[in-house]
Amino acid sequence: MSESLAADPWFQSLFADRIGGSSYGKGTEIYKFEKIKRAKRKALAEHPERPLLDFGIGENDDMADPRVRDVLKVEVDRLENRGYADNGIQEFKDAAAEFMRRTFGVELDPIAEINHAIGSKPALAMLPAAFINPGDVTLMTVPGYPVAGTHTRYYGGEVYKLPLREENGYFPDLDAIPSDIKKRAKLLVLNYPNSPTGALATRDFYRRVVDFALTHRIIVIQDAAHILLTYDGPPLSFLQVEGAKEVGVEVHSMSKGFNMIGWRMAFVAGHRKIVQAFADVKDNSDSGQFIAIQKAAAAALRLPDIADAVREKYRRRLKKLVAALEKVGFRARMPGGTYFLYVRAPVAAGNRKFENAEDVSQYLIHEQSVCCVPWDDAGPYLRFSVTYTARDEAEEDRLMSATVDRLSRLDLRFSNP
Repeated sequence: MSESLAADPWFQSLFADRIGGSSYGKGTEIYKFEKIKRAKRKALAEHPERPLLDFGIGENDDMADPRVRDVLKVEVDRLENRGYADNGIQEFKDAAAEFMRRTFGVELDPIAEINHAIGSKPALAMLPAAFINPGDVTLMTVPGYPVAGTHTRYYGGEVYKLPLREENGYFPDLDAIPSDIKKRAKLLVLNYPNSPTGALATRDFYRRVVDFALTHRIIVIQDAAHILLTYDGPPLSFLQVEGAKEVGVEVHSMSKGFNMIGWRMAFVAGHRKIVQAFADVKDNSDSGQFIAIQKAAAAALRLPDIADAVREKYRRRLKKLVAALEKVGFRARMPGGTYFLYVRAPVAAGNRKFENAEDVSQYLIHEQSVCCVPWDDAGPYLRFSVTYTARDEAEEDRLMSATVDRLSRLDLRFSNP
């Protein structure tokens, strides 16, 4: 006999507590990105004459370089590439080691100190499995990418949030962490260039992180997904700082800097014992990325001009967006890195007062079909992305002009600096 669609399935009480237990699937809270999607659909339905200006997309708008795609086309037809890759082919690890040496001057053993991952998201999900027991703590900056925290909770651990505030240069205040939290903390998860704030780490900050990690016996995981999108001088790797390799690892992604978002390639680099632990967890979670993709990714790592071109494109777009938002009242400035612009949200539009950044985001979509992402973790901010689709610079300029025109109609008001 079939179950009623309205009734709970017989196994409703069997869902794990980590995903809601017996209440799984019954929650009414809507994730902010789902709210944005719904608002976008509504705006398009109600105003088909008004094209959506979408600054909420968080993924590159271009394909991978033709030279990289050509390598894939060749490798996909080779019989020897058909099998399981397990923890990665040596060719990719060698290319990653060469990339780290050429780009950052960091020497790594490509056999023991590097391991591939099917994207940085799975890497950040798996690393807590190597360290977190019930009651342990992961220190995480907010706003930020939540995956390591989610998996920390899956293992019975806790997340202690470190707010990134503008007045602190978007650095966490490590000294303010309570002593009882530091005693239970096992992981400190960082992300620089920071998404979404665009802040860059400094050598001095990383030195303090190393000292903090050694003093309190805490592993550092530095998410370097946006590292090649660094605009203020050369990119800085955590592993460039003395002692960093003794306290943690850095996770590098092929997505942002190489236009390879759907290819799902990344690598974890750093202390060999941490890399080994990650590899052991990974070996029991997946069987490795398709070998042909790994070989194409290795080719990309050996072509530094790819990242140069990607970086300059987003630098150009960010400068245009900064100028556009300044014209309508935002206090915008060029970020140090990433393809995001993080700006304080307006407090009102005419007589309409806003409760928080999410309120502003929904208002902009409904009123003028302008989409951006709200962040309320450390104050009301909006994240604008320059990964919108535009065929050339002339189209970019038209988009900026349309943005200024639409936002100017709203009489946006901001708090005093």
